[in-house]
Amino acid sequence: MTIELRALNLEDAKAEYCFFQTMPAENGFEVPYQTMTFQDFVATAIPERLLSAQGLGPAIGRVPDTYFFLWDDNQLVGLFKVRHHLNNRLRQHAGHIGYGILPQFRGHGYGTRGLALAIKSCAHLMPASEPDIFLSCARTNRASLQVMLSNGGRVVDCDDQENYVRISKPHV
Repeated sequence: MTIELRALNLEDAKAEYCFFQTMPAENGFEVPYQTMTFQDFVATAIPERLLSAQGLGPAIGRVPDTYFFLWDDNQLVGLFKVRHHLNNRLRQHAGHIGYGILPQFRGHGYGTRGLALAIKSCAHLMPASEPDIFLSCARTNRASLQVMLSNGGRVVDCDDQENYVRISKPHV
């Protein structure tokens, strides 16, 4: 069993598209591209996401980010959205990493192992001046909070809706 993150790419487009068609939008995890055809996904969405990963052409109010899919051998099981840096809104809310595991793969450690890989990727992408990786999760999502805590997270704040977690950036 090989667990790995792969950045969004054309070679895996069919599996990536299927992920977006089956992943539920829940607990604040946004699932774009559900209304898009596969042809439009390949012709429009993938090129836009690849530009964003290079820091080119992000929409107003957005920051550069990379979509990393979590694979277990040849099975796509989840998605980790890694933001390269934060703006004020992201610093107060969503943070550097958002993630989701397909429902049929939850409870098998994929979130914990995937987040560990995403933390390493994030540390390589974010500015050296930022010492912490910011994350958040719905207060009702105990599984996600446990994933963060298992990866060295510490809850630094909470409100009625969210837990706000920080993880010290690993040395890269």
